[in-house]
Amino acid sequence: MIEIVTALVRDERGRVLVVRKRGTESFMQPGGKREPGESDLDALARELREELGCSIVAGSAKLLGVFVAPAANEPGQQVRAAVYAARLAGEVICRAEIEDHIWIDPREPRDTPLAPLTRDTILPLALALDDRGQAL
Repeated sequence: MIEIVTALVRDERGRVLVVRKRGTESFMQPGGKREPGESDLDALARELREELGCSIVAGSAKLLGVFVAPAANEPGQQVRAAVYAARLAGEVICRAEIEDHIWIDPREPRDTPLAPLTRDTILPLALALDDRGQAL
């Protein structure tokens, strides 16, 4: 089981931010693995800073739950993801291992190749939340 922490980030139009790591095909939520002794929010803040050059708007992160899904880039593995709704401060710029980022409409992701967690859990969550990460 691969333990990760991820962010569900939406823009003012309700689109969801997804990223693609270098050398992979599937888009997924920004985030990653915790370092030893790191809390979820510390790990998420570090990953967003390293991968996208952004920070989390103070007080905006809200735990939506912990979900299990097949790993997108490790065949036969699963991820257990702590998913936080969060708002970002700063311009999103691909850094570190992130090659691309896009904003997708959770109602119509079109033919965008998505990680199972994003496709089956994150997009339905995005449709069920208001602008503050509260259930509709």
